Amino acid sequence: MEEKLSSVAKKFTPSPIQELSYLAQRCNAINLAEGFPDFPAPSCIKNAAVSAINSDFNQYRHVQGICDELALITKRMYGLNVDPLTDIAICCGQTEAFASAIFAIIDRGDEVVLFDPCFETYEACITMAGGIPVYVALDPPQWTLDPDKLMRSFNSRTKAIVLNSPHNPTGKVFSREELEVIAEACRKWDCLAITDEVYEYITFDNQKHVSLASLPGMQERTIITSSLSKTFSVTGWRIGWAIAPPSAASAIRNIHVKITDSAPAPFQEAALTALRSPAEYFETLRAEYQSKRDFAMELLTSIGFQIQFKPQGSFFLFAELPKNCLLSDVEYVKELIKQAGVVVVPGRGFFHRESSSDQLSDESCIYRSRYIRVAFCKSNATLTAAARKFGDLMNATGYPRLHF
Repeated sequence: MEEKLSSVAKKFTPSPIQELSYLAQRCNAINLAEGFPDFPAPSCIKNAAVSAINSDFNQYRHVQGICDELALITKRMYGLNVDPLTDIAICCGQTEAFASAIFAIIDRGDEVVLFDPCFETYEACITMAGGIPVYVALDPPQWTLDPDKLMRSFNSRTKAIVLNSPHNPTGKVFSREELEVIAEACRKWDCLAITDEVYEYITFDNQKHVSLASLPGMQERTIITSSLSKTFSVTGWRIGWAIAPPSAASAIRNIHVKITDSAPAPFQEAALTALRSPAEYFETLRAEYQSKRDFAMELLTSIGFQIQFKPQGSFFLFAELPKNCLLSDVEYVKELIKQAGVVVVPGRGFFHRESSSDQLSDESCIYRSRYIRVAFCKSNATLTAAARKFGDLMNATGYPRLHF
């Protein structure tokens, strides 16, 4: 059978993040690797899902009310006028919305600009569509965007740029100035933008998420993708969407129907309850995640990690290994599992060798094997248990234990 596999399939390997999660299960280790909450979703939306199931909303379904609510939210948050009948496609999570968006606009040989480091799904979708990823490295340790480097990555073959803000894995929220640079490049080269905004409500220290589509001249060339998953702690429900100009939204909807037909019907019904949540819910969400971020930072700093960039959003911490640690990120992660029973993600999986038109020397790339990603979207009990395990591991060095 192996020789019958497609060339695309042969290029793909199992997700290292999911493999680490499986390892955590097998070893009964604490999972700070995968970005899913281990605490309950809000009761009101769980009850809405149960009610939908009991009301027999269990067949193929399109809940137009989701589109109506998203149009209202997009107007309120970003000042964008969105037609709920033509401009929104409901999909099976943000992942499918993103994949469908790529399949809708990318032809073989089209180039797509990505910021490095980035989430692994983007490259996979672009490759399946026959597109060519072009990476623009964000400059550590603050993960800043170099405007000149970005502009040099565009050419006549560039079809689109992908923007994830708040950013996985670094926690960066792209500034208004950086968004202006990205928008300028899109307008100059007549390119599209696909945004991943799943962490739009999870920002810290008074940072505000700004959608690229809200900048002048960008709504007509931007496809926004997002979902319920991160905001409402329901990563397994697979309810996401794409918001785009009518022709793109129609194409995405058609591709979605051909691939999966319908997002889960009872969870679509529950999405109505989630999207109508009061402002207080989102304020509490930010405050609780900021507290978890601060705890994770204090924990890692206390055992020698170098945290030069304080996450501004998302629920990840991208931490540099202690200077006196001679292990690579992969080696460190393996030892952490063995000795402490805690699983995190080695940072190198988010980096890519190619980086726009700039050739990076091996020496300048060393930092790519010196980071780990920690997911702090966990219960206080889980984070406290992780701190205890780190403390047990570090007792000999005199590092303090932490209490949440």
